[in-house]
Amino acid sequence: MHFHRVHIEVTNICGLSCSFCPPKLQPTKTMSLPFFEKVLLQLRPYTKALAFHVMGDPLTLSNLLAYLELADKHGFEVELTTSGYYLGKTPAEVLFHKAVRQLNISLNSYNKNSLNLSFEQYMEGVLRACTAKLQNFPKPFINLRVWNLDATFSEARFNKTLFEKLENFFELKLDLEAIYANKTKSLRLASKILLNFEAYFEWPSLGNSHESDSSCYGLKSHIGILADGTVVPCCLDGEGVINLGNLNERPLNDILHSKRSQAMREGFSKGKAVEELCRKCSYKDRFSENSIAHR
Repeated sequence: MHFHRVHIEVTNICGLSCSFCPPKLQPTKTMSLPFFEKVLLQLRPYTKALAFHVMGDPLTLSNLLAYLELADKHGFEVELTTSGYYLGKTPAEVLFHKAVRQLNISLNSYNKNSLNLSFEQYMEGVLRACTAKLQNFPKPFINLRVWNLDATFSEARFNKTLFEKLENFFELKLDLEAIYANKTKSLRLASKILLNFEAYFEWPSLGNSHESDSSCYGLKSHIGILADGTVVPCCLDGEGVINLGNLNERPLNDILHSKRSQAMREGFSKGKAVEELCRKCSYKDRFSENSIAHR
C-alpha cells in the first residue's frame, strides 16, 4: 500500500471564514512537534509526500520551520496550501524550505472574506512570493488556485481584476472568456508558476441531499490525518466523520488494515460508496463518468 500523498493537518487554525468552506466544528488544535515526528515515522513505509493541509492554514504557525525541518530529516517532501493572507508574515526561506516541493495559494479566498486588507495588499504578498521563487528558489512549484469557475460566471468581475493584476506582473495576456469557454485547467505564468482553475464544489456532509455511488481516490492515492491524530480516508473529511482510528491509540498499520478501511477500499474498487458520508459527497463523481446518482 502506497499513497501519492498524505494530508497532515499540522493545525486546524485557518484564521479566515471563507464562504465556500464549511464552519469548523472541531476544537482548535495544533499537532505537537513530538507527536508530529511519531506520525512521520509511521508514514515512512507509505509515502514520501506530505500536504500540510486539511482544514487549517500551516502559515498560521510561527514555528512552521520546525515542522519542515522534521519532514526533511525523515525524507519527506511537502506541499503547503495557504489562503495567501499570511504570506507577508512568512519568510521566503520558510515558504521555499528545501523540503517544500509545492506552494498552493488559494486566490479566491480574498473575495470570500471581509477582512481589513485591500486587494492590492493581498496581492503584494502573493506576488512577492512569486518574485522570491523566481529569483532564488528554482526547485519548488507555485500553484495559484482559482477554484471559483461556474456556469453563471458569478465571480467573473473578481477574476477580471485578478487577471489584470497577473497580466501586468507576468507580462502576458490571459483570456478570461476563453478560460470559461474551454474549461481550462492550468496555465503557465512563469517557470514553475502555474495558474490552476477549478469549479466550486460542495463539501461532503451527512446533511447533503446528494447521494451517489462511484469510485474515489480516498484510501487509494491519499489519506488524511487530523491535528488530533484522527485518521480519515480523504482530505475533505475535516471533521473526522469517518474516523478510521486515532494515532494516539492505534498504530497506522492497524488502522489502514481495519475492517472498515478494507470495506471502503473494496467498495470503491467496485464503484460502490459504502460509507454514508461518501455517498453524500458529490466531489467523488468528478472522478467517474459512470457514477450512479440516486437523487
